Amino acid sequence: MRHRHGYRKLGRTSSHRKALLRNLSIALIEHGKIETGVFKAKELQRYIEKLVSVSKDSDFNTHRFVFAELQNKKATKKLITEIAPKFTSRNGGYTRIHRSRIRHGDSSVMAIIEFVD
Repeated sequence: MRHRHGYRKLGRTSSHRKALLRNLSIALIEHGKIETGVFKAKELQRYIEKLVSVSKDSDFNTHRFVFAELQNKKATKKLITEIAPKFTSRNGGYTRIHRSRIRHGDSSVMAIIEFVD
C-alpha cells in the first residue's frame, strides 16, 4: 500500500527520476508548455512550483539554489528573470495540467502542463 507516501517513483531509480524531473523542468521553462504523461506531469508540477516559489526573490543565493537543481544556466536565468516575476502576487498555483489525449502506442493518458498566464 502507498498510503501517505511522499512521491511517485515512476518506475525509475532515484537518480533516473531526478534527471527526468530536471530535464522536464528545463523543457517547461524553455518552451512554456510541454506534453507528457499525466503522472510525470503531476510530479513535475510539484517540482517546478517549489523552484518558482524560491525564484521570486532574485538574489545571488537564489541563482545558486536554482542552478544546483537544474544544472542549466539558460533555464536558471530565464526562470529567475522572466517567469518568476510574473507570479510575485501569487501564492502558488503557477502551473496547470490539462489531460490532452490517449497515446496510441500504449494507451497512456497524456497531459499538457503549462505556466498560468
